[in-house]
Amino acid sequence: MSKQINRVSFATLVIALGIIYGDIGTSPLYVLNAIIQGRVIKEELILGSLSCIIWTLTLQTTVKYVWLTLKADNKGEGGIFSLYALVRRQRRWLVIPAMIGGAALLADGMITPPISVTSALEGLRQMPAFHFMDQSTIVYLVIGILVILFFLQQFGTESIGKLFGPIMFIWFSMLAVLGSSHLIEDWGIFKALSPHYAIELLTTYPKGFWILGAVFLCTTGAEALYSDLGHCGRNNIRFSWIYVKVCLILNYLGQGAFLLHQYKDRVFDTTVGNPFYNIMPSWFLIPGIIIATAAAIIASQALISGSYTLISESMRLNLWPKLRINYPTEERGQSYIPAINLLLFIGCTGVTLYFRDSEHMGAAYGLAITLCMLATSILFANYMISRRTNSFFIYLYLIVYLTIELSFLFANLQKFHHGGFVTLIMGGGLFAVMYVWFRARKIKNRYVEFVRMEHYIPQIQELSNDRTVPKSATHLVYMTSANNPKEIEHKIIYSILNKKPKRADIYWFVHVDTLDDPYTAEYSVEHIIPNDIIRVEFRLGFRIEPKINLMFRKVVEDLVNNREVNITSRYESLERNNVVGDFQFIVMEKYLSQDNDLPFIERMVMKMYFYLKELSLSEERGFGLDPSNVTIEKFPLIISPVPNFNLQRIEVE
Repeated sequence: MSKQINRVSFATLVIALGIIYGDIGTSPLYVLNAIIQGRVIKEELILGSLSCIIWTLTLQTTVKYVWLTLKADNKGEGGIFSLYALVRRQRRWLVIPAMIGGAALLADGMITPPISVTSALEGLRQMPAFHFMDQSTIVYLVIGILVILFFLQQFGTESIGKLFGPIMFIWFSMLAVLGSSHLIEDWGIFKALSPHYAIELLTTYPKGFWILGAVFLCTTGAEALYSDLGHCGRNNIRFSWIYVKVCLILNYLGQGAFLLHQYKDRVFDTTVGNPFYNIMPSWFLIPGIIIATAAAIIASQALISGSYTLISESMRLNLWPKLRINYPTEERGQSYIPAINLLLFIGCTGVTLYFRDSEHMGAAYGLAITLCMLATSILFANYMISRRTNSFFIYLYLIVYLTIELSFLFANLQKFHHGGFVTLIMGGGLFAVMYVWFRARKIKNRYVEFVRMEHYIPQIQELSNDRTVPKSATHLVYMTSANNPKEIEHKIIYSILNKKPKRADIYWFVHVDTLDDPYTAEYSVEHIIPNDIIRVEFRLGFRIEPKINLMFRKVVEDLVNNREVNITSRYESLERNNVVGDFQFIVMEKYLSQDNDLPFIERMVMKMYFYLKELSLSEERGFGLDPSNVTIEKFPLIISPVPNFNLQRIEVE
């Protein structure tokens, strides 16, 4: 991790507020409101719920994520795929929790913007001047904000992003001041700091255990906190979290004290309003709603940007179809993926139109993200194993956090019929895409046949010198998946020697190795036959875009400057004038042959894979190649040949 990112100062702490805490920071808008709706306001309910919130923030967010999981940084980067990259070589099945966690995070990105913005705008209805406003008007306003938000993604957030930190600082300060101003109404609210009241609520209060489904909403942003490790650094997150947690707890306690003072022994329903806005002085409602809406938009922006990063990482790890990535600004880590932007916009708009208000959104929110937290626990336990942590601490970690998160999952299952199925369907669809892409690659690898390069070198050299064969290009470049430099795919040899002999002066074989760390960018060159057959290997981190066209050009320039290769055209007239020879890339594109006899499941996986492939970037664009210099060669993918069948010849009389 760079010292500059990890350096702590007031400026870096404010920046961290704007980047990291949008999701978890806007939870006071809806958490307590979701807990008390339709329930009688009693001391045991309020104290127990607040105790659950405080200890969830302590155990789940502070201990698990801020203290423990942040230690699992991958060269300064965090997030579930960075964690998976650290442990994927230990056990192959760890890809499943990684995919589940990634899909759940993306599904979370489709419900966080609607619930945050809707909760903020619903405060308007608590102002006398806006009593006429119905929920449909709120829905239209939310969709309008979402349209603008997603439209602006293509331009990046470098200019307005500088305001995020100060706005969030104002937001958290407002939370602390508003909450503190009501503590005097019931000093007994501080009893909620004791875990005794949480245990009592869960064990003795009628249907108290199911309240965990709403309590869980206070920590949904913890996973995003870990994902943003690379933007702010571990120390900035840990120091800023102290301030954020104090502000959050003060606001929750203030809401609780207000409820006990004003509504004790009364049923709280939607007509009473949101306790978050009830604790605001009437003169402060308009500024409060504006600040809350700004914080909700920043929270949405953080989730959207995080989704781009998540998909970028999954593409590098071969867990998602290749998509076009734009870089609207020079800011590190800022990217824009048009297809994902459209997918998130459709998801957010659909959630808004389906649930309409924050109460119903809250009833569905959290079910998917519990799966992500469970996946992180499994991956982090394996990270601890890789670091040779004492087995006692590993088992203690698993017992504590699997118990907590399975409890949250079980409580959240009650939300399934109230809309939780929507987020599970979205997450399930995203997981299906990842699984199909990953599984199809494994199936294809059964077909790939590698041969020893040394067996074909004489034939390639002979072809290169055979002037009776028309020359394909001065430099012929093949993309190879062979990890072993001594090997090459049989299909490439077939393409050069058999399909249509391709004579060239120099044959280049380019291999891209995606590494488990994020930002490595290096290459090596092996002169198999000097000035005749050359292999170039790029070693790229999983966050580096493989712009092979530019990278290969840089490699060739270095080789020419070092006089390791002569790229001048071998045509006599051009050679006399030192004209550089042409470079032609050959990309092998597979199609599923009809001559396959696959089991039903594998056949469906491969059909789905090729359907996704049609929607994704082509091979040459995925490698960042210039289409004008690329030749596409199609070849059949025969994974499981149809067995010989009896076909008899008959004589025609």
